[in-house]
Amino acid sequence: MISQVLGSAGNVSALTFLGLLAADLTGSDRLAGVPAATLTLGTAFLAAPLARRAIRRGRRAALATGYLIGGLGAFASFLAGESGVFILLIVALLALGGTQAAGLQTRFAAADHAPPDGRARAISLVVWVAAFGGVLGPSLAKWENDLGVSVGLRPWVSPLLVAGLLSLLAAAAVSIRLSAEPAVGGLPVAPRWKNTWAAVRVNRPALLGMATVALSQAAMVAIMTMTPLHMRDHGQAELSGFVIALHVFGMFGLAPLVGRAVDRFGAYRAIKTGAAILGAGVLVSVVAGYQPALIFIGLFLLGLGWNFGLIAGSTLLTSSIDSTHRLSAQGMSDTLLSVLGGFAALSSGFIKQGWGFHWLANLAFALAATVMVSAVFVQLRTQGSQGHTVSL
Repeated sequence: MISQVLGSAGNVSALTFLGLLAADLTGSDRLAGVPAATLTLGTAFLAAPLARRAIRRGRRAALATGYLIGGLGAFASFLAGESGVFILLIVALLALGGTQAAGLQTRFAAADHAPPDGRARAISLVVWVAAFGGVLGPSLAKWENDLGVSVGLRPWVSPLLVAGLLSLLAAAAVSIRLSAEPAVGGLPVAPRWKNTWAAVRVNRPALLGMATVALSQAAMVAIMTMTPLHMRDHGQAELSGFVIALHVFGMFGLAPLVGRAVDRFGAYRAIKTGAAILGAGVLVSVVAGYQPALIFIGLFLLGLGWNFGLIAGSTLLTSSIDSTHRLSAQGMSDTLLSVLGGFAALSSGFIKQGWGFHWLANLAFALAATVMVSAVFVQLRTQGSQGHTVSL
């Protein structure tokens, strides 16, 4: 939980101004989503190796390695941004994804020791504490940036320096406090991914859980990445940090309540609820044109819908897959989440520049609708095959 707070504070603080930094370095909004996409793709590249390391060496070694790589990547990103070399910034941000990859896997580390009927609550507690770091990070980002500018640094780069320091502290917290041998399945080697995918592909609930997490991430990232630039277009860039802070609170702040809801009402109902909230957040953000109050409300709902999708989808995946493939499937889920999130961030700048923010919202709404329809279909098919109401 300590590492989650530290890691999320640094990552979200850096992410808040990455779009603005990219626009300054390249002189175009078209590439503003590239840094966030690169960070997310770095998360995707590191998710599977960290999962394999967890199987062989335990969760402590895997998480500490992820945070350490992320910290070094943050320092390299700071140096690249300060030097004004965009391509070096992009390369360095791949390593910063290690912090995010480790943060994602902490929720599965929490689920390792939880009883089957308490996995959602265990996941939600670790997700919840990220709210403290996630809200603190962007709230302080403006102060960090102003301080950096006052001592002669380039605008928007100083939060990357802070992110590096916090990631190293997260690595230290894991190394000192986390149990050396959390339960990770007792497998000497990781199953081949093709075998894991074969097991997931024929398991509709597991596939739905994986798809819910990934599609919710893509919809959320696309809107969140372009919101600071959307606000800048209306002369309110200075408020973007506070909007992102409220959005991050929606992502994490109500997680314990969401976890209880998942355990009480079932993953299927929670997935459908999350898809509805996610779609509502997208609509509120754009339906009345640009209204600052609605941007705040819409981004909060967007984060809350993502929270439902992450917790319910992760719970359904963990509960539906056998222990042989569970940890490998979790790593695969984080990889898919990161790949789709990275693609959403990368394409968001081009879509906003070419067709407008409202078309970006239309596509995000379509992803939320896909999650809703898929949940209804899988639940009906699963209930029909079993002949009774599914407890998940």
